[in-house]
Amino acid sequence: SFPTRRSSDLIVTKWIGLEGTSIIAKEKEAALQERFSPSFIKEAQAFASLVSVVQDAYIACKSEVHSMHDVTEGGIYGALWEMAEASGVGVEVDISRIPIRQETIEICEVFDINPYALISSGSLLIAAPDGTGIIRALEEAGIPAAIIGKAVAGNDRIIRSGEEKRFLEPPKRDEIYRVLASCEDAGQT
Repeated sequence: SFPTRRSSDLIVTKWIGLEGTSIIAKEKEAALQERFSPSFIKEAQAFASLVSVVQDAYIACKSEVHSMHDVTEGGIYGALWEMAEASGVGVEVDISRIPIRQETIEICEVFDINPYALISSGSLLIAAPDGTGIIRALEEAGIPAAIIGKAVAGNDRIIRSGEEKRFLEPPKRDEIYRVLASCEDAGQT
């Protein structure tokens, strides 16, 4: 849990949406071929090779860490909510700092789904007093990471986009099911 007297940096490793992007690129390959090159689709499918967070967690644990959560079902929004709820804190996150691959953005646009609520195995959410030090250690091991915000006192869970501010809601059904349900509805796999 978080200390009550100081805030924690919130760090995300790799990129959000890796697993969801890979699954969609495999399951909906034919539909994606109408819009994207074979190399683009293969790159998105290859995201499956990045879904382990074992090394991310191992490196982070060498530093002072308040909390860690693998970003799985419900995406980064779900993970932020769950971590804050379990720790009894609020969060303030800048959406522009959340690392995301262009392939994820474009594939999510095709299916009109929210990449921030897409299954994101491969990303680890870390709360720690020294986010910069953890990022440095992760990057030395070849793992990209970014500070996306802070854990703060109170219960507000705020996502900022420039001057716009909105409150995070409890996690809902993962966005991947909207895409996979359309496969099942059409009798496709």
